[in-house]
Amino acid sequence: MSTQHDDAEGERRAWAWSAHLLDGGTTPWSRWAGTGERTGRVLPGAQQLELLRRLNLAAHDLGVRPEPALARRVLEASAPGRGRPDLELLGAAPLSRFGPAPVDPAQLPADELIRVTTSLLAEDLVAAPLPGAGPVPPWRRPGSLVHRWRPRYRLVGDPWRADAARRHLVAQGRPPGGPEPTVLVLGGPLSTMLVDLWTDRAFSTGGPVPSWRTWVDTVVETGRLGRGADPVASARRWTGRVGADRVRVVLDPGALPAQVGVRRVPPAPLLPADATDLARRVGGVLGLLVTPARGRQVLRQVLLPRLLEAPEPLPGAPLGVPPEHHRWVVRRSRRLRHELLAAPYPVVGTVLGSPDALLDHPRRLAGAEPGEPHDDRVLDLAVRMLLEHADPHPAPPAATPADRPRQEDRP
Repeated sequence: MSTQHDDAEGERRAWAWSAHLLDGGTTPWSRWAGTGERTGRVLPGAQQLELLRRLNLAAHDLGVRPEPALARRVLEASAPGRGRPDLELLGAAPLSRFGPAPVDPAQLPADELIRVTTSLLAEDLVAAPLPGAGPVPPWRRPGSLVHRWRPRYRLVGDPWRADAARRHLVAQGRPPGGPEPTVLVLGGPLSTMLVDLWTDRAFSTGGPVPSWRTWVDTVVETGRLGRGADPVASARRWTGRVGADRVRVVLDPGALPAQVGVRRVPPAPLLPADATDLARRVGGVLGLLVTPARGRQVLRQVLLPRLLEAPEPLPGAPLGVPPEHHRWVVRRSRRLRHELLAAPYPVVGTVLGSPDALLDHPRRLAGAEPGEPHDDRVLDLAVRMLLEHADPHPAPPAATPADRPRQEDRP
């Protein structure tokens, strides 16, 4: 049982460790022995202190030093979402029968640190200005001869692919719409459409988005694809609004430019699984700070370019369907093909654009690396994003191997 003297000694030790971390230190709490005086009203939580230590470790690796303002923001940050409240340090607070027990920060799961990190990232992203639209060439402005003769279209179907194509076409002066547009239903292999549908939701803020594993498990269990992964259902819906003669299914990416009057439409952005999951987590915090429409803009116009334009390519494989669901995907893709063959909608394209483009083949699925987010890698990416604008001046002495999280320290 702890005594009052032990509690006071542990609190002084904790305040000294906090000051050590604010100064760029990386020593773990379990190996910290120094003591100091109280420098604030409330001691920061274990999540915030451990995150600052991880931030300092990453800064050493990058040869930078976190700005003092960022370090203080980390210690003052909250941990939104579902999870444990701010926790006290083991050995710095008396044990109590009520409330969460004090912890060794090194034993905290990465998810607890991600909650704090995404809160800080969301604040940074909201404060960043949205990029302005570039100038439209004169021959592509409304009223020009080329503009008046442009194809009238609307993009639906695969939402991630449709949104990327739409943004590119708007930037090129070829926005969708117009009187009696042709509805182009975009699609592809079922496994790709499933990934795109979840990715699109991860980069939105209309509500909480389950993890990739939880979401795809639910899709397989219920059999409900959603229109974003079911071109026939999407085409059927639009047929009721515009008629079947104005609905086309585009399964060949190379056939899309001719349908919208341009020479080229770049493919949708492809991100590693960890980067997509980070966007999902940041989006959950943005939903508490801004409107859904503004949050979607922030995710797609601020966060997405930062992820795509990182100084070094982001590690990790793109999202993939878990191996245990490969058979289901193959069977369901065959069913989609059968439904499309029986439907009255023309399929635009060459061989790639035939209904066979919906099919997933067992060998192709088995040969692809099954990318899936991992909390430790998501945390590493989030920490590095916080350090994007860190001071490039020399950092304090490099951390020793003993300062880094040991394998046995991780849950």
